[in-house]
Amino acid sequence: MRRFDPTRWFVPVVGGLAFAYLLVPIVYIFVFSFNQAGKTNLTWRGFTLDNWRNPCGAPEVCHAFVNSLQIGLTSTVVATVLGTLIAIGLERYRFRFSGSANILVFLPMATPEVVFGAALLTQFLNLGVTLGKPTIILAHIAFCISFVVVTVRARVASLDPALDEAAADLYASGAQRFFKVTLPLLLPGILAAALLSFALSFDDFIITNFNSGAEITFPKFIYIAAARGIPPEANVIGSFMFLLAIAIVVVAQIVTYRKRERAQPGTGVQGRVGL
Repeated sequence: MRRFDPTRWFVPVVGGLAFAYLLVPIVYIFVFSFNQAGKTNLTWRGFTLDNWRNPCGAPEVCHAFVNSLQIGLTSTVVATVLGTLIAIGLERYRFRFSGSANILVFLPMATPEVVFGAALLTQFLNLGVTLGKPTIILAHIAFCISFVVVTVRARVASLDPALDEAAADLYASGAQRFFKVTLPLLLPGILAAALLSFALSFDDFIITNFNSGAEITFPKFIYIAAARGIPPEANVIGSFMFLLAIAIVVVAQIVTYRKRERAQPGTGVQGRVGL
C-alpha cells in the first residue's frame, strides 16, 4: 500500500486555490450580469436575459465603452509602431547614449502610475492643452510604448542575424529585407505586444483619471457607478470582453499547435506507427 505523500498534492491544491481566488470576482461579474437589478445591483433579485439583450440600457455605459475602445485601439496602433521601431533600433544598432535610451525606456514601467499621471497632467496644463480624449491617447501611448519595446525586443534578440545577411547577399534592399524577412519573424512578438498594449490602455484608470477631464471611459464609469453597485449592463460588457479574450487565446493556441504539427513531419499517425 502506497504511503500518502502530502508534497505530491501541495502544488496542485495551492494552485487550484489560487485560481479559484482569481476567478471569484470574474464569476461574480458574470452572474450579476443576469441580475434583475433595480436602482442598485448589490443584491440578487432574480434571473433575467434583458441585460444581455440591451447592454446599452444603463445611461452612458456604451458611450464609455466606445470611448475606451477608440482610445485603446488608437494608442495601441501608435505605441506598437513606435515601440517596434525603437526595439529594433536598440537591439540591432549601437549608437551614442544607447545605454541612456535603455534606461529611459524602462522609466515609465518603473514609475508609479500616480506619479506618472500627475506629471503628464502638469505638462498638459503648462502647455495649455485642454484635457479630453486626445490627452488620454497621448498619455496611454507614453506608458504603452515601454511595454511594446520590452516585448518586441525580446523577439528581436532571438532572431538569427544570418537571415538578414543572407537576404542582403541575394541583393534584397533594406526595405525588402525588413518587410519580407524581419517583419514576418517579428509578427508573433508584435501581436503579443499589441494585445498587451490594448489591455493596459483599455483597463487603465489612474493615469486616465488624471488626464481625461470630463471625458468618461469605461474604467471611470465603473468607478463612479461602484458606489451604487455596478449596473448589470456594465457586467455584460465586462463578461463579453473576458470571453472575447479567452476566445482569442484559445484560437491563438490552436493556430500555434497546428503550425507546429505541420512543421514537424512524422508526428502524425503515420509517423507514430513508423509508416
